Amino acid sequence: SSGINAEYGGKYRACIIIEANGLNYTYILEVDGKSLKRFVENRKKVCRTWTPRVGGNPHRVVLERDSLNVWLDGEKLDVMGEFTENGTETHFMIDNQAAIIRAVTSGKRREGIIYSLFIGDTQVPDAFEDGL
Repeated sequence: SSGINAEYGGKYRACIIIEANGLNYTYILEVDGKSLKRFVENRKKVCRTWTPRVGGNPHRVVLERDSLNVWLDGEKLDVMGEFTENGTETHFMIDNQAAIIRAVTSGKRREGIIYSLFIGDTQVPDAFEDGL
């Protein structure tokens, strides 16, 4: 077997492993030393993702809950949460529209903190997706 290494956004290391069995080839994608499936499952646990349309344009907002980094369309934003009486709010702009990620406690230990994205006064539904 042999592998091809690649960088993804400078943050993750990816490797395509090619296994030859006679004339049959098997290709395996690993990210950070994990199978793609396991990597995606782990990212889903760590991240909250929203895919709002603003001004007709599709966008992708990702909150990394472990670091509280916010990404917009693959670019890390320079933001900081502000404490409120109910939790925190992180403010940023999407296509000249005010956006806020609100973090409030659920009051239930198993649920922990609930993260919500608002554009203006409208809450954006979570993205339920198989990919990242």
